[in-house]
Amino acid sequence: MKIYTKTGDKGLTSLIGGTRVPKHHLRIEAYGTVDELNSYIGLIRDQNIEQHDKDILKEIQDRLFTVGSSLASDPEKSKMTIPDLYDDDVDLLEKEMDKMNEILPALKHFILPGGATTASYCHIARCVCRRAERLCVHLAEESKVEEKVIIYLNRLSDYLFTLARMVVYQHNVAENQWIPRV
Repeated sequence: MKIYTKTGDKGLTSLIGGTRVPKHHLRIEAYGTVDELNSYIGLIRDQNIEQHDKDILKEIQDRLFTVGSSLASDPEKSKMTIPDLYDDDVDLLEKEMDKMNEILPALKHFILPGGATTASYCHIARCVCRRAERLCVHLAEESKVEEKVIIYLNRLSDYLFTLARMVVYQHNVAENQWIPRV
């Protein structure tokens, strides 16, 4: 199988279901941003973090492929069966955050990104996740987007923020709190 098809050379691509759309189409932007997010999650997994966190991030990467396949499908024409998100997928993120928050100090200030390279990667991924969520919300205004996709991305950005805090905590680095000038 060749990786190149030459079918996109004129700026169009196909959704699952066969519909051809411009590569700048909002649906393409949405799943392309999810793909970008998945790449950053892979970068975080490649860092020196707890094996448990690597395992959770691998699960998240799998779910992001599910999200991407949902977004890449033409809701009007696709007959292909694609994987689904489940309530348990969102629950996993919430349970992981709850476990981390039992250990982390109470959050009393906004946190500036940084403190450790891995934490910075988590913050970058969080920002990309928020962008993916915004694109999906926008797309949902004009086309069908599974509700769980938006919920999952919302919760995932919270998880990535919490993971960034945990990484800083595990490195014994003080959180970079934002103390506004007034």
